[in-house]
Amino acid sequence: MTDSTAPASRPCRAINSLYYLTAVFFFVYLFVYYWTAEGGPVLLAFTLVPVTFILFTLDELRKNEFYPQLPMAANNFIASVYIISSIAVAVYMHTEYYEIGTVRAGSWSTTDLAMGTLMVALVMEYARKRYRELFYLNIILVVYAVYGSVVPGMFNHPGLSWERIASSMSVEMSTGVFSSLPQLALTLIGAFLLVLSALRAFGCVESLLKGSKRIAAHSPHALPQTAVLGSMAVGTVSGSGAANAITVGSATIPAMIGAGMPPVTAAAIETASSLGGQLMPPVMGISAFLMAEFLGVSYFDVVARGYAPAIIYYVGVSVSVYLLSTRYRARLGAVVVQTMHWSDWTNITAFFAVVGGLISLMAVLHLAPMFSALYVFLAVGGALLAAHLVAIARTRGWTWRALVAPLGRFVDNFGSMTSDLTLLLATLSIMTGALVITGVPTKIGAILIAAAGVNLAAMVVVAFFFGALLGSGLPPAPTYIITALVIVPPMIKVGVDPWVVHFFAFFLAVWGELTPPTSVAAAITAKIAGSPFMQTLFHAIQICISLFVLMVGVFTRPELVLEPGLAQIGAMLLLATVTIGVSFSIQARFSDRAAIDVPLRLVLAAITMVVLFHPDQRVAALACVPVGLFVAYWILRRRHVYPFLG
Repeated sequence: MTDSTAPASRPCRAINSLYYLTAVFFFVYLFVYYWTAEGGPVLLAFTLVPVTFILFTLDELRKNEFYPQLPMAANNFIASVYIISSIAVAVYMHTEYYEIGTVRAGSWSTTDLAMGTLMVALVMEYARKRYRELFYLNIILVVYAVYGSVVPGMFNHPGLSWERIASSMSVEMSTGVFSSLPQLALTLIGAFLLVLSALRAFGCVESLLKGSKRIAAHSPHALPQTAVLGSMAVGTVSGSGAANAITVGSATIPAMIGAGMPPVTAAAIETASSLGGQLMPPVMGISAFLMAEFLGVSYFDVVARGYAPAIIYYVGVSVSVYLLSTRYRARLGAVVVQTMHWSDWTNITAFFAVVGGLISLMAVLHLAPMFSALYVFLAVGGALLAAHLVAIARTRGWTWRALVAPLGRFVDNFGSMTSDLTLLLATLSIMTGALVITGVPTKIGAILIAAAGVNLAAMVVVAFFFGALLGSGLPPAPTYIITALVIVPPMIKVGVDPWVVHFFAFFLAVWGELTPPTSVAAAITAKIAGSPFMQTLFHAIQICISLFVLMVGVFTRPELVLEPGLAQIGAMLLLATVTIGVSFSIQARFSDRAAIDVPLRLVLAAITMVVLFHPDQRVAALACVPVGLFVAYWILRRRHVYPFLG
């Protein structure tokens, strides 16, 4: 038996070793760049974008997910062709970097275009395997770029040559697979992923979940809040709704169901909580990095404005979750608390040190975000490694495998996350390049300007449905990019502040992760809970109503994102009141008789609309008083009816 399995296992070990060697090279090359910035981001992209495809290929191969319908020999042969092609592109682009960018700029050689097009083809194959919708969209856009002359109406254009398409997707560098988006993934975002990879490698996420369960143990009503607190904490370093759903939901959803929460409700709570991973600083998802790039500001400028919307969102989710938990008060039991070891407290301390360190370095010392992330990685990563070595030293019978295991997890996490993100943004660069060279954003912008001829509200509604349509088929990052390209110029032209428009596009991109019927986060939580997908999705939409408040509030209370300070805090408090009022009008019960309960909810909803829309902030602030009275009445009534619940 051993002999028969050995031949199959050797290639797996060889592929795994090759993956780790490539990942180590990738990490070392990037680390040196973060420390020295030698060569600049364009040369970095020329060299490492092909390497990211090698990492992707080896990762798929070692997981038996490359071409599973083909035999192993065919997989190995195809992978070898991909790897050799990627190495050829990397070597050629690295050595010819100066000539491509200067001497032959605008009149590239056949070899330049061939190597660039080869990389585009590899990136498109990545998109076909990972993001089928993006792959088809890019194919459609490329065909449209060439044959635009046959398209009727305002989207007609003369058509571009295949040579022009090839150059714009590769060697021109302003668009395409080596452009600013994959450069951003390798530089600024990659530096933050160093920190995230270290936290994951040393078990900080698991320790955070243990800590949130200790909080939940104090009250049955606190159990569902574990999902909110855990997702908010993990969201500060993951920046991904889907990642939150997998990481936190695998622990919180079974706990809520086991304690008596209906599976649909448990999955919906985790879905809405996980969605905030895109909103929560200091790592607000890819879209926030892109926003800084679009606006030409530092990433900290985005982060400083991002805390207020994130707080509003989680206040709304927390209130909705609390109101839901009261409906199942008789069924909710206590959560089982896991023992916290000293290593868990060290991990939690490291987590807060990361958040505090990033904020301090960017806000107080005004260091560039990339260097801030690098210094935090060195400090916190070093502390976590030292703590790991102490733990190993105290263990009897320790092994070398246990000693180096976190380092292996770190290299693995960093290599897979950064390569996948770089290739995704390279895919998006193909899409944005096709859009830009065909003038599509300008033409759609004309439609939005025509809508603005009615009023700004009509323009916002058109933009919302446009973003929702994109979000139903695309991840948040491409949704934000296309939405920003299309709606920002016409909205700025009619007088809307750029910060307001970009945050609106950002909120739309976050909403895209929940847009029916293609929500990845809802699909993950429904799978964990064993609940119907569509029911989970629509329950989650009710819980995250605060996201819609943000999309409207960024226009009615623009101080929320214009400038950090007292005005921002005032706008945050008003919109937080709106989210509380709307959540109570949807989830709370003010009377056991529907004839009384429904009118009271409608009155509360009407008052919250005054807080949201009234142009005079003093009137809006006064309208907060009756909202507070409604909430106080509900609390007093609940205590009177259920005094044993406190």
